Amino acid sequence: MGIADLIPGVSGGTIAFITGIYDRLLGAVASVDKEAITFLLKGQIFKFLSKIHLRFIATVASGILLAIFSLASLMHWLLVNHPIPTWGAFFGLITASIPVLYKSLPDPKAILTWFWILIGTLFGYVVVSLIPVDTPSSSWFIYLCGVIGITAMILPGISGSFLLLILGKYEFITGAVKAPFVEGNLQILIIFACGTATGLLGFSKILKWCLDNYKNSTMAFLTGILAGTLKKVWPWKETLESIVIRDKVRILREANIFPSSFGSEEILAVVLAIIGFGLVLFLESRSKTKAIA
Repeated sequence: MGIADLIPGVSGGTIAFITGIYDRLLGAVASVDKEAITFLLKGQIFKFLSKIHLRFIATVASGILLAIFSLASLMHWLLVNHPIPTWGAFFGLITASIPVLYKSLPDPKAILTWFWILIGTLFGYVVVSLIPVDTPSSSWFIYLCGVIGITAMILPGISGSFLLLILGKYEFITGAVKAPFVEGNLQILIIFACGTATGLLGFSKILKWCLDNYKNSTMAFLTGILAGTLKKVWPWKETLESIVIRDKVRILREANIFPSSFGSEEILAVVLAIIGFGLVLFLESRSKTKAIA
């Protein structure tokens, strides 16, 4: 799950489903409820530990953190040194997630389903069009990224890393994970972790309620968001406007373009996009096999 959570387009929730721990994962998240938090705030540690699924949570969390801290450096290096092939792989992974999510809808052909897909597509397109290429690095925005990113972990098909890409903070966060003891990075990670805790305890419960009561509409809306935000992960871009702040180039506006020629990087981007597309379809087929079993 930790490896999947680092790769935009591959959901940790999908891996949990394939490995058969998805229901236990949702149960573990639900166990950290108002009563458990009350025990913790009152200092009743043993009651708190007995209320939550401690052994399961600790085991899964340690595995996720180990993978993230082990591989964040590689992902950051790839984005900095080989952006076009890396974005190509991301594009393939995320594109394949759209039909996978659509096929998982309880009533995919209903008019209401397509209404919510359309609304989600428009919403996603407007959001990535309005979000500046260079988003703020202030504490409130890092906190917000944590809240939004962790929520995707409990959803098969939706990637938390993809949401960080949309928010323009994937490279920023992986850079902090890569070098946590560099000045300022530890503070970034603490703020991000506080956001993930808030998202896990708060917004994830709202999302779970939506899935329990309006699953088809919720998943249709999320499918539309994926489709509407694809423009963000297109590998080839042209900078339209930029500014230099503290010796760093900040991109203000950019446009998607089609490559004028195909060199080794462009060919590799296409190949990786195809491989990424196939990987998601393979994982989806495995999850179906697991569900049947």
